[in-house]
Amino acid sequence: MSLPTLYTPRLLLRPLQLEDAGAIQRIFPQWEIVRYLSARVPWPYPADGALSFVRDLVLPGMAAGTHWCWTLRLQARPDELIGLASLQEEPDNQRGFWLDPGYWRQGFMSEACVELNRYWFQTLARPSLRVTKAIANEGSRRLSQREGMQRIACLEMDSVSGRLPAECWALTRAQWLAQKG
Repeated sequence: MSLPTLYTPRLLLRPLQLEDAGAIQRIFPQWEIVRYLSARVPWPYPADGALSFVRDLVLPGMAAGTHWCWTLRLQARPDELIGLASLQEEPDNQRGFWLDPGYWRQGFMSEACVELNRYWFQTLARPSLRVTKAIANEGSRRLSQREGMQRIACLEMDSVSGRLPAECWALTRAQWLAQKG
């Protein structure tokens, strides 16, 4: 299945490509972005970190049909990458995202997640969506709450900033459909 470009009122979600690695390398290695991400993210971020991530992890997963990843771009500036959003076949971590801090608190990630959720439940026909996040990641927690997700577990996670209290949130396809009316 070819990954489509997705659109929101203000964003263009374009399928990740190898040539996006340079822009990711310029934006991603910021403490504000990485501090609550999985400890699998190397820190300090290596000079070839984005290239390795795209080439060796995400693109093979996309080819295998277990990972779906889009770059986030403003429709008004489609050549400028401002973040990344993905869906993956990973228990309790099926959606992930990050956004350049200069674009925080403007509702962009909420817009992107509407399309990601639609793709997950409608196109991929998955029965539930689960995400695990550090409790300290307030913005991400509020987004899950606004989406109608339910907290289903409290746990700890190894993050870039150390071992942190975390929560697993879930939304079922039935709940998502009910929200759609």
